[in-house]
Amino acid sequence: MTKVSLLGSTGSIGSQTLDVVRAEPERFEIVGLAAWSSVELLVEQAKEFRPDAVAIGRIDLVAELEKQVPPGTKVLAGEKAFEELSTVGDVVVNGVVGFAGLGVTLSALSAGKRLALANKESLIAAGPLVRPLRSVDGAELIPVDSEHCAIHQCLRGSSSNETYRHLAKLVLTASGGPFRGLKADELSAVTVDEALAHPTWSMGPKITVDSSTLMNKGLEVIEAHELFGVAYEDIEVVVHPESIVHSMATFTDGTTIAQLSEPDMRLPIAYALAFPERISTPFGAIDWGQTRALHFESPDRSTFRCLNLAYRAGEIGGTAPAWMNGANEAAVDFFLQGSISWSEISYSIEDALEKHDAQAADSVEAVIRADRRGRECVASYLSTRST
Repeated sequence: MTKVSLLGSTGSIGSQTLDVVRAEPERFEIVGLAAWSSVELLVEQAKEFRPDAVAIGRIDLVAELEKQVPPGTKVLAGEKAFEELSTVGDVVVNGVVGFAGLGVTLSALSAGKRLALANKESLIAAGPLVRPLRSVDGAELIPVDSEHCAIHQCLRGSSSNETYRHLAKLVLTASGGPFRGLKADELSAVTVDEALAHPTWSMGPKITVDSSTLMNKGLEVIEAHELFGVAYEDIEVVVHPESIVHSMATFTDGTTIAQLSEPDMRLPIAYALAFPERISTPFGAIDWGQTRALHFESPDRSTFRCLNLAYRAGEIGGTAPAWMNGANEAAVDFFLQGSISWSEISYSIEDALEKHDAQAADSVEAVIRADRRGRECVASYLSTRST
């Protein structure tokens, strides 16, 4: 029985993780659940799965939570509570959205846990800090992003040295989001609802907006660099609207190995929970008797400018990815609030990245500062634009 601690349990990744546990209850046991503020749903989950402990991020909600959880369930509160739960169980699922998930990643790896990582910002903002923790005894990082899970599987089966000696490039696939094929002048007045209408995936609002700008793919490029140690010039992005091929690895002899499935996030989640084994429930299984076509095309980098900005931040290195990631989170928040247009997301991030101060990402404090400065730059951009 694999004991699972689930951080961000009320979000998209969290709810789908619980689907996997429901599918194979004899294999997985939930021992910890954590959410930032969704008390009602967290209580429902606690009553169903009976974990040893639950955590709520907002301390002002702890009394409300304590009144409703099952007897014997320990209640924790605050950001440190998330880090405490990330040292519990056999597998820690980091489904926390955004930069707030960094502490979970650092704590889980430091404790020698297997980390099922859905929080890409941990690697993007703090890759240099995460890197050495992956060598902690017992620590193991299995990516939950469908693209990186696909690459993990494509590179599986050979010794590390053999695989990487013959690896030519990684190919990340992108759905293209809801605005694929449109040009910049057609996107100047798109609405929040239009940006949230993803054609193939069901995700939270922040990630869905990132998908619409291709920033999500740019962040995944940085994540792939950190996870697999591949140079940026050897990481390619292609648009694949069917979302059946989740990513590929191309080798020096011209061979390309790909991972295919229907778009179902429960498959990469289950892969991370069960690794190195596989579960028996066929999430995402393809009906190969059904006639279908698969299409691929290069991304429109002039319209979807965020992809190039992410490459630029990754190549600068240091705290530039954290700075850019903070700027992006702020810009997306402003867009969701109706304060800036969709097109201004990329311009505000570019403005912020030009002000990056070239610091090293050699401490948590440096990363936090870079994240804050990136956000402040976007707020300054908005203030300047409004005057």
